[in-house]
Amino acid sequence: MSDPTNRLAPVVRLAPAKLNLTLAIVGPRPDGYHALHSVVVPLGLTDRLSFAPATGGRDTLHVAGRDAGPIAENLVLHAIAATRRAVGTRSPGPAGTPPPLAVRLEKRIPVAAGLGGGSSDAAAAIDGALEAWGAELEPAERLALAIGLGSDVPFFLAGGPALIEGRGERVTSLAPLRGEPPGVLLVTPAVAVRTPDVFAAWASGIRPPGACAARASSEHLAAELRAGLSGTDLVRRSAVLAAANDLLSATLALVPELVAFRRALARLLGRPIGQSGSGPTCLVLYPSLVEAAAAADLVREALGAGRLPRLGMDDPAIEPTTIAAGPGAKAASDSTMIREE
Repeated sequence: MSDPTNRLAPVVRLAPAKLNLTLAIVGPRPDGYHALHSVVVPLGLTDRLSFAPATGGRDTLHVAGRDAGPIAENLVLHAIAATRRAVGTRSPGPAGTPPPLAVRLEKRIPVAAGLGGGSSDAAAAIDGALEAWGAELEPAERLALAIGLGSDVPFFLAGGPALIEGRGERVTSLAPLRGEPPGVLLVTPAVAVRTPDVFAAWASGIRPPGACAARASSEHLAAELRAGLSGTDLVRRSAVLAAANDLLSATLALVPELVAFRRALARLLGRPIGQSGSGPTCLVLYPSLVEAAAAADLVREALGAGRLPRLGMDDPAIEPTTIAAGPGAKAASDSTMIREE
């Protein structure tokens, strides 16, 4: 392996957003987390990370685009530090230790939106740092790193649609959608919703009517994807999927203004409005990216005309994108953790 300090070009990784098509809470766990059953897909909306040797003695991070919060708290730096510890002296750098990296993060995924942007950045940082150092880790070692960084991070090691169970550490790869990728319109109001607060509200009893309805929808969708589901058929299930999120009621209780926003958005678009993860992102499925982009223009026009309420100080983030097929899950030595269907 060559010395990573002599690389002529930076290492680049794209970090996709994720979409919870379903999110069922199975129940509390002894470790304080909640057990989930969730069908998750990667999106075409991505952040971009570039890795190069740092000139100083420590890792650095520069963020362009959306505000990602304090640099010192960014998961990219935590992921690089954890990867360095895992690699140990297996890197060909000076003194046998991985050298410091300078990372540029071009942030496009809305932050604290239920889209997993920070977790995706962390997974991309693990992979990018390893290539920049010319080092390798076994799949089980990568998985252990991901679990230590956050519950959403293991999904991004799968590389495609997956069933997520446990608190996020059990990832089972599912078949990609057949045919043209569905379009997705993401509308993220400018309000902060902390995931721990949403789970706490759910635990306090703020839950949707119809016990186990989201679980049944999630299991059914996972079975359909295993059997081979087309993008067209997925879009036809929009109304069912829009209700298949056990956290929606808790999110709306924490941010009551979202109720009027979602209703106005539904009247404007005439389609079911879902929520990814703990929100506040509203999601709308379309047969194609072209139709999702046309809907995005309609939302922008409505905002300008005052037909949609504004939440917070800024306009909502409006992102038309697609569900990405992905290359399928990477193999892991522990088949109970990341599995291929």
